[in-house]
Amino acid sequence: MKYKMYDEMMEQPDSFRKTFESEMPVMDEVSKSILNADKVYLIGCGSSISTCYSVRDAIRMAATNIDIEVYTGYEFYYNKKLVENENSIAIFTSQSGETADTLASLRKANDFNIPTVSISNESESSMIKEAKTPIITRCERETAILGTKTYITQLACLYQILFSASNYEEKEELLSQLAQIPDILEDLLKTTEYDNRLLAQDFKKEDIFYCLGSGPNFGLSYKLAMTMLMEGAIKHACPEYAAEFRHGLIERAEKGVPIIFLKSDFEADEITQKAIDFCENLKLKSIIYDLKDYADVNKLLSPFIFVIPLEWFVYYLAHYNGEDPGATRHIGKVRY
Repeated sequence: MKYKMYDEMMEQPDSFRKTFESEMPVMDEVSKSILNADKVYLIGCGSSISTCYSVRDAIRMAATNIDIEVYTGYEFYYNKKLVENENSIAIFTSQSGETADTLASLRKANDFNIPTVSISNESESSMIKEAKTPIITRCERETAILGTKTYITQLACLYQILFSASNYEEKEELLSQLAQIPDILEDLLKTTEYDNRLLAQDFKKEDIFYCLGSGPNFGLSYKLAMTMLMEGAIKHACPEYAAEFRHGLIERAEKGVPIIFLKSDFEADEITQKAIDFCENLKLKSIIYDLKDYADVNKLLSPFIFVIPLEWFVYYLAHYNGEDPGATRHIGKVRY
């Protein structure tokens, strides 16, 4: 049986290409603006804030000239340190362009005369209409709740904008590889389905997953736990920086507990490997996604690579538990 999520996964490469073809001039202008800004705010919720986490940590690992702060919508809204006319730029991310707390923060930034950029998939949304600089991801309508094509295009826009403005020594190579990601996605969609379908079959009865990654992989670990496993597969899940395994989780790591590791051989992954070794000694159910098994790209691009096998894993995990991975029980139906 195919769910709507299947079609949207398959549309990721073309959505990426269309977005870059259409929005590159606007992204270039935003990059130029960042060169003159003292601070960059990244604001989002759910899958959208996960893209903010990933690009923030990627930039911090590679560049020294961009000061980035990440906020959820209302955290930014209630930030008392904002100053009118401050020399900053605020980038707001939302699939729908109507996320209430993110929209409230956009309006506050506009009131403070802070340059605002919105990245959204809905051209008629409030955030696209009200931002001083709108960027529209060209994905057409997305219905699967966990976010596939909107995630990949949103993340790509953030990488293009921020790395173009960075002083990262290898940025030209990284940006060149970023432009080639759609071709890699097409290959991964074909080659990673089978193994992750089997993996989902093995883990279908598990009720909780811990999701660990370092650097930009933490942002994807956050998405994996918050919107893919909890919203898509209806499983309990918890994201952590891999280096934080030694606090808290180390006391709950017991035989049979499933832990998902995203490993890219970053310097910080020295600690990731220690956590993997610890888990294997205790005979935990470790699931290890290692970048070298999937693609030969700059390590900072890891989230673009890992997300495809993870999507297959969650897709079939939901299916084997009788769930539609794109449906919701409460989101969009219940207000609180």
